[in-house]
Amino acid sequence: MRAIILLCMALAFVFSVHDGAAEDKGKVRLFILSGQSNMAGLKPEISFTPALQKAFPKDEIVVVKSAQGGQPIRRWLKDWKGPDGIEVKPVKHGDLYDTLMEQVRAAGKDKTFDSVSFVWMQGERDARERLSSVYAKSLLGLIDQLRKDLKRPDMTVVIGRLSDCSNGNAAWDQLRAAQEEAVAKEPRARLVDTDDLNGPNNGLHYTKDGYAELGRRFAAKTIELLH
Repeated sequence: MRAIILLCMALAFVFSVHDGAAEDKGKVRLFILSGQSNMAGLKPEISFTPALQKAFPKDEIVVVKSAQGGQPIRRWLKDWKGPDGIEVKPVKHGDLYDTLMEQVRAAGKDKTFDSVSFVWMQGERDARERLSSVYAKSLLGLIDQLRKDLKRPDMTVVIGRLSDCSNGNAAWDQLRAAQEEAVAKEPRARLVDTDDLNGPNNGLHYTKDGYAELGRRFAAKTIELLH
C-alpha cells in the first residue's frame, strides 16, 4: 500500500511539472509595421519592441517592418480606386504590399502566430495628391486585404494620424479626418496622435525623441488591443 501511495505521489508530481511547463510556454506574436517616411524613420528596437517584451515577457515577439518614403496607399492596396476627375501618377498597385508579404512569410516560416497586429503610418503622399476623399475607404480596404491574406479576421490595427505639419490645408485636414473615420468604423483599431512629435517648427518628419515616443505610443495602443 505504501508503495502505491508513493507511486501516486510521484505521478502527481510529474503531471504537475508538465502542466506548469505548458502554462509557462509563451505565445508567438506578430507585429507588422508599414507605411511611408515616418514609419521608415521609426526604429522598433528603440522603444516599440522593448515595450512589447515588457508587456509579454514570456512571449516570442516577431516584428516585421517594411516602409518606403513618399509612397501612396495604392502601392499597398491592390484594388485601389481614385476619385473621379483627378489624375494620379501611374504606379503598380500593391507592389509594396507584395514586398511586405514576402517579409511576413519569411518571418512566419515554421511558426504559428497566436496574434497578429498591424501598425500603419502613412498618408502624407495621398494628401498632397488630393486623394483624401477616398482614403478612409482605401485604408479599410487595406486592412481587409491583410486580414484575408493572413486568414486573421482578429488582426488588431493601430493607425498613426498625420501630424499637424500642414494643418489648415484642406486636403491634409480631410485626410486626418479620413483616418479618424476609418478607425471609428473598425472596432479592433486605435488611433495614435502624432501632433507633438515633429518638433517646434511642425516639420514633416519627427524628431529623434519623437520617433522614440511614436514607438512607445504604437506599442501602448497595440498592447491595449491585445489585452
